[in-house]
Amino acid sequence: MTDRPAFVVLEDGTCFAGSTLRPVDPAFGEVVFTTNLTGYQETFTDPSYLGQIVVMTAPMIGNYGINQEDMESERPQVSGVVVREMSRHPSNWRATLSLDDWLEASGVPVLEGVDTRRLTRHLRERGAMRGVIAEGREPSLELTARLMASPSMTGLDLASRATVRENRTEGQGPHVIAYDYGMKRNIVRMLVRAGCRVTVVPAATSAAQVRELKPDGLFLSNGPGDPAAVGYAIGNIRELAGAGLPTFGICLGHQLVGLAFGGDTAKMSYGHRGGNHPVRDLRTGQVLITMQNHGFALVGDAERVPGASGLEVTHLNLNDGTIEGVRHRELPMFAVQYHPEAAPGPHDAFPHFEEFLSSLRLAPVPNAKPLTDNT
Repeated sequence: MTDRPAFVVLEDGTCFAGSTLRPVDPAFGEVVFTTNLTGYQETFTDPSYLGQIVVMTAPMIGNYGINQEDMESERPQVSGVVVREMSRHPSNWRATLSLDDWLEASGVPVLEGVDTRRLTRHLRERGAMRGVIAEGREPSLELTARLMASPSMTGLDLASRATVRENRTEGQGPHVIAYDYGMKRNIVRMLVRAGCRVTVVPAATSAAQVRELKPDGLFLSNGPGDPAAVGYAIGNIRELAGAGLPTFGICLGHQLVGLAFGGDTAKMSYGHRGGNHPVRDLRTGQVLITMQNHGFALVGDAERVPGASGLEVTHLNLNDGTIEGVRHRELPMFAVQYHPEAAPGPHDAFPHFEEFLSSLRLAPVPNAKPLTDNT
């Protein structure tokens, strides 16, 4: 098997050369980068990356292979992967497959040999943008036309694609209804481990259908795409949370809380993706090291969320000042932009789950386990 010339070209016309080991069909998506050094399996299976080509900034990827326990969904969600170097001989006792073989079996193209440092700097300077991975040495006019006709992330509802198709329940204890907009498996695992009965429902489930399930609490998940395009969720959240149902949101769920109570969201230049984002808790002054994956943010600052007077800002990103957490001033509802279940700190944000459970105002569950790790 010999390397084939290939490239990733961005919508601004910039082309980055590389190679691929096997034939690939053109793969389109928003090109983004993540600063994670590890956790590539969790990244590639996170539904929040649906519709995106992910550039890995670490120089070698695949050292510890793939295993079945660390999947955040049943398959890779990314449109493509760009790396400097792929390790094809994993060394880890848990590995059941190499990263390259796993991506090949899943039909995800991998572009290797790319100057990922230059590509990342380009995206930081120009912003995340549409791109395509394809074979060859340069894009044809036809490929460029297809790229420019591909959908933009702005205005795109991907939650309806990433969500489950029917309800599923696991665990015992207080009943939490979890809206799945593209939810990671570890979030459900954390809630169940804490002693909850979690019913995961499709993104478009009506408020009336949720009430029929007699919930004790409401969870709003992470997910891909533009939050402003998930209009069918706004009224449901406002109705359920506004009636006093204890509510906790993560990532896209955080943005939807802001929209539901009068705020706005905006597309970021290149987003936050990685496990090293510092966030300050404005109430305590504590700085959390957080895992993040989002390209949109709630509009506002430390003082307020314009249009949403009922929301208090609780957390800020120390890199760019964007809002990382909100709480309702009267209702039992809060949300964070980052991923507390991902544990990069490693356990800085675990107390958010305990906070949510305490808001359910129910007796402690005898078999609940302390949240001391993310297993």
